[in-house]
Amino acid sequence: MIGLVLAAAFSAAALPAQQPAAAAATPQAGQSAQTPASQPAQAPAAQQTPAPAADQAPDAGVPTVRINANEVSLIFTVTDRHGHYIPNLQQSDFALLDDQKAPAKVNSFHQQINLPLRVGIVIDASTSIRTRFQFEQQSASEFLIQVLKAKSDRAFVMGFDVTPTVMQDWTNNVDALERGIDRLRPGGGTALFDAIYTACRDKLLDVSRGQEPVRKAMVLLSDGDDNQSRVHPDEAIKECERAETIIYAISTNWTPSRGKGDEVLTQMAEATGGQVFFPPSVEEVSNSFQSIEEELRSQYDLNYTPADFKNDGAFRPIYLYCNDRRYQVRAKKGYFAPRQ
Repeated sequence: MIGLVLAAAFSAAALPAQQPAAAAATPQAGQSAQTPASQPAQAPAAQQTPAPAADQAPDAGVPTVRINANEVSLIFTVTDRHGHYIPNLQQSDFALLDDQKAPAKVNSFHQQINLPLRVGIVIDASTSIRTRFQFEQQSASEFLIQVLKAKSDRAFVMGFDVTPTVMQDWTNNVDALERGIDRLRPGGGTALFDAIYTACRDKLLDVSRGQEPVRKAMVLLSDGDDNQSRVHPDEAIKECERAETIIYAISTNWTPSRGKGDEVLTQMAEATGGQVFFPPSVEEVSNSFQSIEEELRSQYDLNYTPADFKNDGAFRPIYLYCNDRRYQVRAKKGYFAPRQ
C-alpha cells in the first residue's frame, strides 16, 4: 500500500507502508482517557438529567474495536478554496508531522467514515439571545433528526447561562433529545468557557474511556460573549483537545461586523479542527446546521503510530497538509499523550 510521504522541505522519506486494517478507522480513545494535569477546582458541575438506562446500553451486534494507547486517529476535512468538500483523495496525497517527526507507521486510512457519532449540542441560554431562542431550538432539533442515523450514534443536550445544565444525557432517542432542547429557557449571564470545559470534562472525555472508537463533536450555538466564566479560554480549548472533540460553532451575532465573541468562536473551532459559521440572520441558522451535518459525513480518518511516543501527558503538535496546494485541510492542532 501507499505510504504517507512528507514534502522535501522536511527532508523526510516515505513513511512505512500502511498495515492492513482489521476494522474501521479508530479514534485515539486511549489518549482521551487521561486525567487532565490541571483542572480548575471551581469549574461548575453540570446538573445532569440522565436519560433512561435503555438508551445508555451498548448496541447489540455492534462490534467493539479498541486501539493501543500509542496510536493516534486523526479525523480531518479537506476543502477547496470555495469550501467545497474534496472526496476520493488517497493516503499519498497527504503529508504529516507529529511532534515534528514523521509517523513510525500508518495503520489505516479511510476516505469515508462510518464511526459512531458522539455529539454534544451546547446552546447559549443567556438573556442576550432571548428574542431568537425559539428558532434556534427548532433548528437544533431538526439537526439531530437528520444527523443521528445509526443505532450506535449518541447525543446529549446542554444549555448554559451562568451555569451549564445537562437537559438530556447521552441517548439516541431523538424525541428525548428534542424534549431536552424544548426545556431550555433563556435567562441570566453567560459562562461560555465554563460550559465548554464542563461538556468536555464530564461528557465527551468520559465517553471515550474503555469504549469503542467514535467521532466526537460539539455543536456550539452562541454569540461567543462571556461575562461569567471562571475557566479561561485556553483551559477550555485544552479540555477539548484532551477529549478529542471537534467544535462546530454557530454565531448568533447577526450584526454586519464581527465582534470579540466571533473571534472567540473562531479560535475554539480552529484549534480543534472544526469550523465556525456566521449566518446573516436567525432564519439561516438551519443552513449552518445542515453544513455541519454534511461535514460530519465528508471526513477522512488517518490512524498512525507516532515516532518516539511517550506516555508523559505532554501536548504533541500535529501538522497535516495536502500535497495539492489547491486544497485546504482542517484538523486539530495536536493532542495530549496519555500518562503512564
